[in-house]
Amino acid sequence: MTEAVNLVAMEEIRLLKARYVRALDTKDWPLLRSLLTDDMIADFREMPGDQPDEKLITTGADAFVASVAAELDKATTVHHVHSFEIRFTGSRDAEGIWAMDDHFWAGEGADLAGRSRHGFGHYHDSYRKASGRWLSCPSLVLRLRRGSDARWAQTPDPVDHR
Repeated sequence: MTEAVNLVAMEEIRLLKARYVRALDTKDWPLLRSLLTDDMIADFREMPGDQPDEKLITTGADAFVASVAAELDKATTVHHVHSFEIRFTGSRDAEGIWAMDDHFWAGEGADLAGRSRHGFGHYHDSYRKASGRWLSCPSLVLRLRRGSDARWAQTPDPVDHR
């Protein structure tokens, strides 16, 4: 790949990741699904201070979106990604590492209602170009730190952008 092609591809991958976190935070599940390869693997097992949870590895885009929707539907989330590193491993394949922090506030009716978490770490993603556009395949989240609040005051109510 030429340098100009690499730069265009990098920008396409940056936009892909931006859309991914926006889809999570706005609960836009069809958008989220459209950004993933059918065979993607999501691995969120590692949490600081906890034993790895095998329930937090998901194979297949449809299963991943269903799992995320069930977990986050009654929650307010804010995901930030930045300080990206992208490396091309072929003309249609790339890997990326993104510094991240995320906030999670459980909503009414959720198992953790009234509780919140704030995590820091890195996404380790793989990307594949298919049908002229970049898609996310395997994704691994390695958290460096996670904090929890005992309770949080929900004032004012979170905005529902759906």
